[in-house]
Amino acid sequence: MKPIIAVTMGDPAGIGPEIIVKALSDTEIQNSVQCIVTGSRSVLESACHNATLPATLLDSANVQVIDVPGVEAGGFEPGKVSAACGTASYRYIEKAVALALEGTVQAVVTAPINKEALRAGGIPYTGHTEILGELTNTADPLTLFEVRNLRIFFLTRHISLRRVCDFVTKERIMDYVIRCTAALQQLGITGGTMAVAGLNPHSGEHGLFGSEEVTAVAPAVEELQRAGYAVAGPVSADSVFHQALQGTYNSVLSLYHDQGHIAAKTYDFERTISITCGMSILRTSVDHGTAFDIAGKNCASPVSMKEAILVAAKYAPCWNGRRS
Repeated sequence: MKPIIAVTMGDPAGIGPEIIVKALSDTEIQNSVQCIVTGSRSVLESACHNATLPATLLDSANVQVIDVPGVEAGGFEPGKVSAACGTASYRYIEKAVALALEGTVQAVVTAPINKEALRAGGIPYTGHTEILGELTNTADPLTLFEVRNLRIFFLTRHISLRRVCDFVTKERIMDYVIRCTAALQQLGITGGTMAVAGLNPHSGEHGLFGSEEVTAVAPAVEELQRAGYAVAGPVSADSVFHQALQGTYNSVLSLYHDQGHIAAKTYDFERTISITCGMSILRTSVDHGTAFDIAGKNCASPVSMKEAILVAAKYAPCWNGRRS
C-alpha cells in the first residue's frame, strides 16, 4: 500500500500551486505515494495550464483534491501579499492537520506560506511551526532538517545571534537532547549517536575563546551519557556536519539557526527538507519561501516539493505518533 500524504497548497499567490502540480506529475511520486491536496481546485487547474500539464492530473488514481473555500483563480494577483490568500493558506493547513489527526492521511507536507499575508488575513501566528503547534496542542515542536543522510536539530531558532548565548544552558541542552532522541525514535531511527555542536570557534579551546562549552555543553553531555543517552560533544561546528555526513553521528544538535541552516543548504539547497517533530502527526516541508518574484511565471523548481513528499513517504510506514 502506498502511503497517503496530505499536501497543503500554501499561499495561492506564491509558487506553491506550481511546484505541487509539477511534483505530482513526476513518475517517482506517482509510483510511491498517494496525495490528497488541500487547496483551491481552480488555482491548481490554472497552475496545470501554466505548466502545460493536463488538469486531469488532479483526478488521477494517485491524486485527490479537497477544494477548501477561500480564493479562486483570478481572484488575486500572483506575487502580491493578499489577506484573502493568507487566510486561505491557513485553512489549507487546518484541513490537512484534521485529516492527519483523524487518520485519513499518514503525514502532512506543506507548501510555503507568507508571514505578511497571514498577518493581513488576521491569522495570529508567525509561521507553520506555531500553527501546527496550536492545531496539534504541542507546546514546543522540534525542527529537524534532513538532507540526504544529514540530520540537524536546532537548540534555538528565530532569535538574534547576540541572544543565543543566553539560551545555551546545561538544562536546555539536556532537555533538547532527550526530546530530539525521542523524535528520532518517532521516525524509526534508534541507532547511532547524536552530536552537540560547539558554539565558539574550535569549541572554545577549553575556555580560551568562550566558556559555553565548558559551563553548559560538556556538563550536559556528560550527565546525559551517565543517564544512558548516546550523545557526544561539544564537537567543533567546522567539522561536526561533515562527520555526520560520513555517518559518524546520526544527527547534530545545532546551537543556533544559521549554524545548521548554512551547513544543510550549502550541501544541497533544494533537497534540504524540514521535518516538524514532537507532535502527534508527521509533517515535512520544503525549506524555501513563497518566491513571489517568480510566482506565476512557470520557472519554479519542484525538486524541494518532490523531496518533501518522498521524505514523508519514507517515514510514514515507521512513524510512531507518540509525542517527544
